[in-house]
Amino acid sequence: MEASTAQANELERRVDLSIAIADVEKEMDQRLKRMGKNMKVPGFRPGKVPFSIVKQQYGDQARHEVLAEELDRVFGETVTAQQMRVAGYPRIEPKTTESTTHLEFTAIFETYPEFAPGDMSTAEIERPALEVSDAEIDKTIDILRKQRVSYQDASRAAAKEDRVVIDFLGKKNGEPFQGGQATDYPFILGQGQMLADFEAAVEGSAAGDSKTFDLTFPADYFAKDLAGQTVQFDITVKQVQAPTLPEVDADFAKSMGIEDGDVAKMRAEIEANLKREVKRRIEAQVKDQVMEALLKANPISVPNALVEMEIQRLMQAARQDMEQRGMQTKDFPIQPEWFADQAKRRVTLGLILAEVVKTEKLQATPEQVRAMVEETAASYEQPEEVIRWYYAQPQRLSDVEGVAIENNVVAWVLGKAKVSDKAVAFDDLMGQKQ
Repeated sequence: MEASTAQANELERRVDLSIAIADVEKEMDQRLKRMGKNMKVPGFRPGKVPFSIVKQQYGDQARHEVLAEELDRVFGETVTAQQMRVAGYPRIEPKTTESTTHLEFTAIFETYPEFAPGDMSTAEIERPALEVSDAEIDKTIDILRKQRVSYQDASRAAAKEDRVVIDFLGKKNGEPFQGGQATDYPFILGQGQMLADFEAAVEGSAAGDSKTFDLTFPADYFAKDLAGQTVQFDITVKQVQAPTLPEVDADFAKSMGIEDGDVAKMRAEIEANLKREVKRRIEAQVKDQVMEALLKANPISVPNALVEMEIQRLMQAARQDMEQRGMQTKDFPIQPEWFADQAKRRVTLGLILAEVVKTEKLQATPEQVRAMVEETAASYEQPEEVIRWYYAQPQRLSDVEGVAIENNVVAWVLGKAKVSDKAVAFDDLMGQKQ
């Protein structure tokens, strides 16, 4: 066996492989003899089939198998000897040669990039700062009350936040149009369920009132045949109901899962949940900034093979998500290019994180993993059951370990970078997508 390497570009490598024909023929004959011992052919006793017949039927298959195994062995020995870290799978191409003793091939593949983690001392991280106070607890309770709102008939004109029930008929050029008619249609005024001009026409009307008004659809309205068009609506208000929020009392506390109805206990639980969520969101924002800083400090090239594999993984995840939502993927073909940028970013970050963890020895400890599991379990009614669930399967703990490693990297970057705290409003922090 002979091998040599030559670099084609930054990450692509080419390895010349040479395999002795005699070695292939010898192993092929031995394999065919073993196959012949179990081969059944009409007219011959088991194990007595002539070698020429065995070779005629299975020679090509045996040769292909032996050659594939030899190429795999020779390639593995070559890259190991030269300490190459292969990314993906090699592409094997036969070479034109006049040799009568050897088969010549070229293996084309990519390697992982070699780099030292970049300097993080110039990175700037802005850490959100927020302390949960009574104001945030009160605001959360108000939201919870609104989620449990009830409605009672009101003998007055409809106002914002009221629930109204109406009949309506829309006409375009005097003719009813598709989607412009409904009977006993309920909606809440002021929540944007209907067009603003439509709600404005309903507001101020009492049960039993009827009116006719013109309405011009927005130019970007989703129904193209109505976009920018002026139509006429006839409406009849059949019911006006005023909202009633529940009192913050024992019954409300019980509805929130506090068995004894203790309001103070409910507030304490809401405060604990808010603090956990605020902490999670702050950590998520800091982590996002750290990852961007790592990308900026480590402008590395990544193997296309790894990016392609990540694209396929993301496409498969998207298909599964669509199917779970009841959508047919055949009706909505997913395109690889949709995921190209995301895949490249994920692969790049993965390589950078792996190098930082190895260089700085930031592997997760069992104690860290246990603490994270316990923190997650604390928000459940039976924490011990949740902890047992995590430790029942290694894969579940592996996922937690991955997060712990990321946290270690974040802590390492924060220890190197320029970090400043910036006060953030509760609504701004909780309103951001996570």
